[in-house]
Amino acid sequence: MQFIVLAGRFFYSLIFLFAALGHFSQPTIAYAASQGVPMANVLVPLSGIMALVGGLSILLGYKSRWGAVLIIMFLIPVTIAMHNFWAVTDPMMKQIQMIMFLKNVSMLGTALMILHFGTGPLSLEKDKGVRS
Repeated sequence: MQFIVLAGRFFYSLIFLFAALGHFSQPTIAYAASQGVPMANVLVPLSGIMALVGGLSILLGYKSRWGAVLIIMFLIPVTIAMHNFWAVTDPMMKQIQMIMFLKNVSMLGTALMILHFGTGPLSLEKDKGVRS
């Protein structure tokens, strides 16, 4: 059973680790700026660092509650700013953005669970259990 939890952490972390790499590219920064993100040249790389550190923290099970906080702090503004489906007029793009919004909300829910429960077995940190 402990390997199932490790696999879950691995799969959950993948999206943050892969996405973080793109946050240092000019096309990603330009896209965020076109979506109205202020100071995109600073905030997009900063969000990449948050996603990378948070994703690694959860994957390794080291300081994972802090990693979950980083992921939460990453997901809330990114979800609202980049996937605001309510402001999209094209029906197909609206559907895509709604799916992306809901995907992020589900990942936010998982980060909240990690914040509460920790990362479980096969973690590098000592505090693996449930908080009361």
